[in-house]
Amino acid sequence: MRIRAAMATALASAGILLAGWQSGAHIADTATTTSLGSSASAAGGTTTGTSGSSSATSSGTKTTTTAATYDGTAVQTRFGTVQVRVTIQGGKITEVTALQLTDAERKSAQISSRAAPVLRSEVLQAQSADVQTVGGATVTSDAYLTSLQAALDAAHF
Repeated sequence: MRIRAAMATALASAGILLAGWQSGAHIADTATTTSLGSSASAAGGTTTGTSGSSSATSSGTKTTTTAATYDGTAVQTRFGTVQVRVTIQGGKITEVTALQLTDAERKSAQISSRAAPVLRSEVLQAQSADVQTVGGATVTSDAYLTSLQAALDAAHF
């Protein structure tokens, strides 16, 4: 009887580990890495870079700063998919754009449209994904911040 219970426990544990591994592999498969104008990181997002000029320095030479955008992974929730894009320029987060927000039903879309601007503002102020979730939009907030963190990891930020 004990051997049977131990075998059942071992098989259940293996099944849980396999399911978790497949879930992680699925998220990694949804991210692609490409490069336009800057080197891409293989850490999990799409990377595109654009160049622009900054103002002249006091010595009269011009410096160039590069703005790069990184797409976070598409995070599946029970209410739909969430994915964000972050723009980093001069070592600062300058923009966060929601590429996809939960929209499985009308209420999900309303919650997402209310939460996204709040999250964007908080991220820009904090300069990280370490911000509070929006009340009433916990699932969307968690997915938004997970996708954002993947983009920041890809940027080595």
